[in-house]
Amino acid sequence: MKLFILLMFTLIGIVHAQKQPLGGKLSNVLTKIDRFYVDSADIDQLVERAIVDMLHELDPHSVYVSKKNVKALNQPLIGSFEGIGIYFNILNDTLIVISPIAGGPSQKAGIMPGDKIVAVDTISLTGAKVTTKTIKDKLMGKKGTEAVLSVIRRNALPLEIRVVRDKIPIFSIDAAYMLSPKTGYIKLNRFSGSSLNEFTAALKKLEALGMKDLMLDLRANGGGYLNTAIDMADEFLDESKLIVYTEGEHSIRRDYMASTGNNFEKGRLAILIDEGSASASEILAGAVQDWDRGIIVGRRSFGKGLVQRPFYLGDGSMIRLTIARYY
Repeated sequence: MKLFILLMFTLIGIVHAQKQPLGGKLSNVLTKIDRFYVDSADIDQLVERAIVDMLHELDPHSVYVSKKNVKALNQPLIGSFEGIGIYFNILNDTLIVISPIAGGPSQKAGIMPGDKIVAVDTISLTGAKVTTKTIKDKLMGKKGTEAVLSVIRRNALPLEIRVVRDKIPIFSIDAAYMLSPKTGYIKLNRFSGSSLNEFTAALKKLEALGMKDLMLDLRANGGGYLNTAIDMADEFLDESKLIVYTEGEHSIRRDYMASTGNNFEKGRLAILIDEGSASASEILAGAVQDWDRGIIVGRRSFGKGLVQRPFYLGDGSMIRLTIARYY
């Protein structure tokens, strides 16, 4: 009888354990650590490490992004940031301006290629401990705020230049020009929120110069937004052709079809890819290849085949979780 009662309680305990809320076990452990651990423990840090390790067990593209890194991760895809607007390098522990961004606040204030920015708001930007991140943190900031730059220019006395920060666009097209009287070339570095508008503007510019055929360079393009890749593939394909479909364990199959009235359905098309062409680049190149719309030239691409979706957490951090495969 005692053995029977013991077995019943054991079974009840198993059923209860199976029915406890998702994540209840992890929450229980964290509570025990917080209440009973011999020393003080940083629970927030333990939670973050647990999330990182959990996602690491899934696939290489499901990742956790802390609150402070979310903005930096999204900037290349959103298409703009706020700051003084320069391309720079660090040489011998000193910030060297490669060039000010055209039309940006630094160019308007008179910053020139080759200028050395040694301080901002009296805070030094030189020395062995200065990193790219340090410099970005000091030069970026809210639109309308002022940065006082201490500048050393060749063959000139040290200068103090005041720059008012502004919104700086990040362009996804590196180049668009004519290779020959009839062939245009466009280099796309990412699939961002502004890429489609940039691409259609570049197409119109080249067509006005007599372009009949196009070479689209997707080498080292690691991807970006799925919808942008679909919209750009749509520019080349006839109505009702399947561009791509996505499907996952918790995501029903979704087909993405080409529409009507697109910009470059007839001209000859070549797409350049390499091992750095991934994700959205492969969707675009794959659709063109599937429908024999153009030729693919280069090396075997990255082979990602996965779709990620961002999920924002309560503290402003984010997980980017793989939710489907694309075909």
